[in-house]
Amino acid sequence: LSPGCRGAQGRFAYKLLHDLFANYSSALRPVEDTDRALNVTLQVTLSQIIDMDERNQVLTSYLWVRQTWLDAHLAWDKDEYGGIDSIRIPSSYVWRPDIILYNNADERFGGSMETNVVLRSDGHIRWDSPAITKSSCKVDVSYFPFDGQQCRLTFGSWTYNGNQLDLRNQLDSGTLTDFVENVEWEVLGMPATRNVITYGCCSEPYPDVTYTLLLRRRASFYIFNLLLPCIMVSFLAPLGFYLPADSGEKVSLGVTVLLALTVFQLLVAESMPPSESVPLIGKYYIATMTMITASTALTIFIMNVHHCGPGARPVPPWARRLILHHMARLCCVHEVGESCKSPRRAPGGRGAAGDAEGAGESPGEGQGGAEGPGCPWGHCLCHHRALLSNVGYIAGCFRRHRANQRRTGEWKKVAKVMDRFFMWVFFLMVFLMSVLVLGNAA
Repeated sequence: LSPGCRGAQGRFAYKLLHDLFANYSSALRPVEDTDRALNVTLQVTLSQIIDMDERNQVLTSYLWVRQTWLDAHLAWDKDEYGGIDSIRIPSSYVWRPDIILYNNADERFGGSMETNVVLRSDGHIRWDSPAITKSSCKVDVSYFPFDGQQCRLTFGSWTYNGNQLDLRNQLDSGTLTDFVENVEWEVLGMPATRNVITYGCCSEPYPDVTYTLLLRRRASFYIFNLLLPCIMVSFLAPLGFYLPADSGEKVSLGVTVLLALTVFQLLVAESMPPSESVPLIGKYYIATMTMITASTALTIFIMNVHHCGPGARPVPPWARRLILHHMARLCCVHEVGESCKSPRRAPGGRGAAGDAEGAGESPGEGQGGAEGPGCPWGHCLCHHRALLSNVGYIAGCFRRHRANQRRTGEWKKVAKVMDRFFMWVFFLMVFLMSVLVLGNAA
């Protein structure tokens, strides 16, 4: 257009604005018949998920809200105003529906920004406004960190009932074409539904449009920072049974692993809401901590068995048969030079006792040695009798010492077999718990 035409358009626009709002009031609902409802169409575009506060159950999102309605008092003949079909004016000039977010959780309760509206010649008004909303969202963390959430955004008029303002959704779902990807949450959809509810305060129906935001957590961060360290620490705990009892570190390892899991449990508890539903990873931590507590208690019991002194009673026959024979073969516990597949003698049997007794006797200790041809009993001197008595006393002490050593060795082997048996049992328990956690997550 030439500069003169553009100047003419400007004059027509000023004249149109003056004529439209000469006798206009933005305080009244713009309908010709006050008994008819005004149709308002709502469309929401999700631009960004700013934050999801699981502990306080608040979703902060950035939305573009579009509202369209017909203002019967703001229509004009475009031929009378130089063909002007639409104008953009401040939204405060026109009547606006009081559409708010019902489940707003913002303490300031802020609304939409004061943006311009697009006014067309047939009276239709389109109001596009961005808004940062904080909405309450019921968070279910039962399967954290493999959980999904459903957060609802309910929009409706605060003062106009369904007989005065009929709110409808323009599309069946929210628009996600301009959504900025979130590093923690993946958006699966945003379906929209229209509801008509009669509240207890009023007898008139109030329509609303509810957008359900379907979210799924991206679990990679939590797998590498919370789950995998716990699994590795859990597999480290049964190795406490493999440590030698004389090392003095068996109980220290169990307590250290228990403290490490307690730290991880506190990290999870700080970000979760204080509800009755325990997250899946929290259940795994509790089960692992219980298992490690039981393993530490068993370690203390086994160390007590290992350090049985010479005054301990002999190993019972049933324990010798069950632990030293069957469980030792099952856990492949054998002495130096033996194999777990080779046949073994029963510990403490006749052969072992005979060897000990044979090793405990010295030449000349028995009656045969005393009555040998070298020194007949009747011809021995007095100092020979004292010498034979001392030798018998020394042989008896040696036999008692060998018996105590054999009894102590049997109890140490019992403790070793029990250590090895419980090590494999707890390894199996850790593996099964890890499989169950991953299976429930899937």
